[in-house]
Amino acid sequence: MAASTPQLSVADQIRQLDGARKLVLKDVSYYPQVIQATLPIIGPSSQVEFRRWGAEFLAEAFATPAVPLSNKETLSLVVLDTLKALVEDPAQDILVLRGVIQASASIYPLAMRWIINNSYDTATWEKMTAIKTRIRDIWDSAPMAIRICCIKFMQRVILAHTSSVNPEPRRGDPLDISVNMVPHNHPVLHGDQLEAEASGLLDRMLSALEDESSDPLVVDATLNTLSILVRQRQKLANRVLSTLFNFNPLRLATSSPLTPKTKVLVKSIEKTTRMLLTHLYRRDPHNPLAGRMQQHVERLARSRAELFDETGRKRAMAEQATAAEAKRQRTATVSTQPQVEITPLKAGANTLADLFTFTTNEGLKKFNVSDTIPAPLAAKISVRTIAQLDAGILERAIEGVKSRVAALLEAHEKSTNPETAPLDVEEDEDDYEPDYYTVEDNEQLMNKLDSSPADDIRELQAPVLSSLSLPAFKLPPPPSLDPEQAARAGQGAVSRVFSTMKALEDPATKRPKAGLNRLAATSYDRDSWITVIIRLATRATAGLDDVSLKVEGSDIALPTVSMADSIREMLYTYVLEDFRKRIDVAVTWLSEEWFKERVQQRFASSPDQSRAAPANYEKWTLRLVDAFLPYLHSQDKVLTRFLSELPELTVPILSRVPALCRDPSLVNLALTSLYYLVVFRPPVRDMALDTVQDIWTEYEDARPMAAKYLQRWRPGFVEAAQQVAGEDNKAPLGSNGSAVGAIV
Repeated sequence: MAASTPQLSVADQIRQLDGARKLVLKDVSYYPQVIQATLPIIGPSSQVEFRRWGAEFLAEAFATPAVPLSNKETLSLVVLDTLKALVEDPAQDILVLRGVIQASASIYPLAMRWIINNSYDTATWEKMTAIKTRIRDIWDSAPMAIRICCIKFMQRVILAHTSSVNPEPRRGDPLDISVNMVPHNHPVLHGDQLEAEASGLLDRMLSALEDESSDPLVVDATLNTLSILVRQRQKLANRVLSTLFNFNPLRLATSSPLTPKTKVLVKSIEKTTRMLLTHLYRRDPHNPLAGRMQQHVERLARSRAELFDETGRKRAMAEQATAAEAKRQRTATVSTQPQVEITPLKAGANTLADLFTFTTNEGLKKFNVSDTIPAPLAAKISVRTIAQLDAGILERAIEGVKSRVAALLEAHEKSTNPETAPLDVEEDEDDYEPDYYTVEDNEQLMNKLDSSPADDIRELQAPVLSSLSLPAFKLPPPPSLDPEQAARAGQGAVSRVFSTMKALEDPATKRPKAGLNRLAATSYDRDSWITVIIRLATRATAGLDDVSLKVEGSDIALPTVSMADSIREMLYTYVLEDFRKRIDVAVTWLSEEWFKERVQQRFASSPDQSRAAPANYEKWTLRLVDAFLPYLHSQDKVLTRFLSELPELTVPILSRVPALCRDPSLVNLALTSLYYLVVFRPPVRDMALDTVQDIWTEYEDARPMAAKYLQRWRPGFVEAAQQVAGEDNKAPLGSNGSAVGAIV
């Protein structure tokens, strides 16, 4: 019988879960796999340590802006069951409940947008409604940390249930989910009911400012949530501002003893209120209530000063008491500059610090500035001190240093070498002239010692010229880099190139492109840098995608994320930052991808080449189309230009265009772009007409315009489709895909 696998401890399992969290923080594409794998571990029946970790992880996952909104919407459907089970447990841990409410606050707008576009999924909305009801029930009775989270959740509900300032939510902020997006005939959501619920929740939230017995922390949390409501929901602005004008943040100081804790709370609430009103009238100076908000802020500042500033009154009484003695004060000024006392150096050896030290304090002498104060800060302090120092004192200090240096030199000159001193000669023997060594100065002695050997022999020797030559200097070899470090260094270099490219302005005159075989860079402008970066992504690593290096019988794997893919991600982000102005960059990039694939396919077809060329052209084209399609409006020409200038169009690329017809205002844009391909790009005419037929089949609002194009280029299709639909009245026209397909 095989031995059973030992069970890991809770600490080891938490450590493994933390490893998964670090993985998704580095690459957000792993969030779906990690969330689905951890849901069984963090369920309501798990240990409290796992539930705490799971609640915090979900709150972090749905709050991060790094995860795309579409992925968050899909993941929200997966975690609703777990969140509902956790929040409905009456004995739930406080930390778990806090994380669940925070995650629910991020998920609520996503769930509402999902049910707006998918009205059939009533079960999802029922789960979200149950979570909302549970949070609303525990709002007033939960601990303080949970009540603050409930206020944040209700703020997101109010934002979702009221009208947005943006008349077209689809073109605005994708996170701004509002009741404007709910159709009038929606079977699940009703706009009037949603707005009524939001009004009730707002009244309940503002009651914390109107009730004098409210907890200061709840009041502070409520004030922090009102700024977004006023800025993004104009219908709620008057109600919120009226409550703020009637709210007295200093009432706690007048209704209870003024203890140090009360002072801190009152000052915090007053400052939050003042900053909120200041932010609102500065952000919208044309608001009719801006003047009243400014006056209210000034009134709060005066009230706070009257309540807390007692030092002014004490100072006035002290000045009155000493006013009579002001006439008898001496007019002589006393210098505030320090007096420098220059003392001679002590006998014996002295350091350089002793030469410049004038203080007699032993503690200051032993204080090492270099160990405690950074060099830049010490330099600033020194410069500022010298600038403010009296010129006379500075001159005296400089003269003191000079006198000390002179004293040291004089003492050094008096010392002589006993070996070279004169011999003992009587003073009265004036006729004696010694022929021995003369007294040598310091420089001669040093030269003599340098040229003398290390042994006791005192004879001078001639220096060897070969020993005086300088040896050849060689730099140490650079440290070796592994593939991951080299990839990171390359990514940093490319990032700097992108920052340089963004700083360059667009050329005043557009020059015609020279083609795929042009030089990458002929001038220091934006187009040249773009060409260099694009070719680094497409041509520099062509044929090296799946190559492994062999060193002494071992394989060295290339980095997981290649340099080319990193540059492509940066190009993708650069284009989407302003896709209307940078659509030419996208076309140039995709044309280079297409050209590289064709060249690689030509070489891959040879007998000695067995590897297939990687397909990057269609992948990145689809990513770009999916990214900028949601932001198009009816007057955009970007889609027509993008489709017409691409080197190759495929069925997956054109299949993205019919999605625009979900919005009736974009039907004309979608069909006009396809009609342009039909007329001016004959090689893709059949694919474009097939896409027009799909639009005619699936979208009734687009049929009149699509029928006009089909009658010209595919006559008989519309009549045949209508005839087939008339034979089978039970099936709506367009739902019988086989019949329509048979006609084609």
